[in-house]
Amino acid sequence: MITLKQFTFNPYNENTYVLYDETGECVIIDPGMYDGAEQNILAGWIRETKLNPVLLLNTHCHLDHVFGNKFVFDTWGLKPQFHKGELYILQAVPGYAPQMGLNYELSPEPEVFLEETGTVTFGNSELELIFAPGHSPAHLCFYAKEDKFLVGGDVLFYSSIGRTDLPGGNHQQLIDNIREKLFILPDNVEVFPGHGHLTTIGYEKRNNPFLK
Repeated sequence: MITLKQFTFNPYNENTYVLYDETGECVIIDPGMYDGAEQNILAGWIRETKLNPVLLLNTHCHLDHVFGNKFVFDTWGLKPQFHKGELYILQAVPGYAPQMGLNYELSPEPEVFLEETGTVTFGNSELELIFAPGHSPAHLCFYAKEDKFLVGGDVLFYSSIGRTDLPGGNHQQLIDNIREKLFILPDNVEVFPGHGHLTTIGYEKRNNPFLK
């Protein structure tokens, strides 16, 4: 059984997730820690919970989802894994972060890229990959099928969807991917998004104004 812990970090109120199971192995998804205090919160909690980080995953590589990549690499030796279509998005961050008045520690680049489909495994657990671009060019969601939840990044929010006006964004593509890849999941699947609070597939199918 996978247990999920959520943290909210950085000026964008981004949700960082740690997933772990009974083995003590854990996965860090979208580390958004912006400063030393936030880094200490994450590292302290992982240490106190006696977890062993074995994977660093990014749903996509916008600034607010990769602030903490370098800290995770420096602390636990993990390089990020994401779809190769996000690499140029990551590589663009140092060019625009200073213009926004933001400090950014350069993320390492992956040694392993994730595919559009398949699984990633840790401990006794696995996450299915769901390729859902539109907010960003090669966005992945991570689906814990047995535990009935989805770490969705910036694809689907409570009564909303990810913005599509950033480089590599495509509104119709995002809508199509939500309908064809997320809305086929069971209604009781919980969606843990990149911002804001959790929702469910069923709630969004019934109520999301962008998908009527």
